[in-house]
Amino acid sequence: MAQETTRDRITEAADQLFYERGFEAASFADIAAAVGISRGNFYYHFKTKDEILEAVIARRMANTLAMLNDWQVQSASPAQRITCFIRILIANQAKITLYGCPVGSLVTELGKLNHAAQAQAAALFTLFQDWLSQQFQALGCGARSGGLAMHLLARSQGVATLAQAFGDTEFISREVALMQDWLRDQLPPEHPL
Repeated sequence: MAQETTRDRITEAADQLFYERGFEAASFADIAAAVGISRGNFYYHFKTKDEILEAVIARRMANTLAMLNDWQVQSASPAQRITCFIRILIANQAKITLYGCPVGSLVTELGKLNHAAQAQAAALFTLFQDWLSQQFQALGCGARSGGLAMHLLARSQGVATLAQAFGDTEFISREVALMQDWLRDQLPPEHPL
């Protein structure tokens, strides 16, 4: 495994701060302090906040692709892979309750700022949508696959938003169970969970 560089550490800290505080609220000083470097060293790696944002989005995209590839390899069936997507809400329950969805919150904030990188951040949703659609297609859902993927993506975003709004981790657990029931109802008989 390659050794983590200072640039990687800055990007990782910025990613966490953008998630917890928001892109606009996280400052250069906050990020430099989180990494434990001087501002001069910080500016050597990133000249603008937009450069950091671009690196954070690229990091999130790479991490998401790696996660989807892991699910593809580790799960025997498309239904099991879709279940992995649903259960990510449980895996991140505490953080979601505090900060919402990292993708949804960043895309929303960038949209409010009319930021040029909003479409780049929203590409993470497209990645999930396309991947879910492929899984539903592999299940034999045919022309319904894209709609089912969008429905599940929208539902997971709604769960994350409401869990954060109400600070209710149990809500996530209940909704995940309902989403898994919904998935079972969508499956052709030859593809049980």
